[in-house]
Amino acid sequence: MNEYENIIVADADYVDKVAFNLIVNFERMLMRRIPPADMPRWIDCIALDGGMRPVEDGKATQTHVVLVHDKGKDAMENFVPADFNKELNGKAFKDNLGEFTMSAVAVEDMVTKEEFFTDIIGTLAQEKATKRMMVIPNAEDEATIQQLRHVLKTVDDDKRITVFAMQPMPGGNFRQEILGYSLMNALGIKGEELRESPQAP
Repeated sequence: MNEYENIIVADADYVDKVAFNLIVNFERMLMRRIPPADMPRWIDCIALDGGMRPVEDGKATQTHVVLVHDKGKDAMENFVPADFNKELNGKAFKDNLGEFTMSAVAVEDMVTKEEFFTDIIGTLAQEKATKRMMVIPNAEDEATIQQLRHVLKTVDDDKRITVFAMQPMPGGNFRQEILGYSLMNALGIKGEELRESPQAP
């Protein structure tokens, strides 16, 4: 049973792949090495884009971060910290947005990742305690997006659901944000660098 007002659910393998692509592209564009993405900073950016704000009056804000990954994967390759079992699962951090507790969940053999991911979303979205959800699916997989639309169609209007993707998606019962902005921040890529780069479009 969920006791968190704020939930972040991410397809960790997909996010890792997008981070890799950004690293490759921006290293070429900026002509410098791009370090792995800072996991807590990325989570903070997702939280802010999802409508969370700094804690006021000492009020405790609890957020549950669920990282869904393929069973064969032990770690993310383009983030720090990155090891699902040793560094992420069961760990927590606290900052001006409150406390973030992390769970790393492997996809079970008997279901597809699409089913597993959307089942988690559907279950948590229906929990009474849930007020805000930030969802980072594999937006390149049309079956996942279709199922996500279906699952979120019946969610109460008073729950704030934000779905993150690299490109705007056709409508659904949710807000949308661009995933790339949070990843660029976590990778330490600054706007002024892009404006000054001779490779910039």
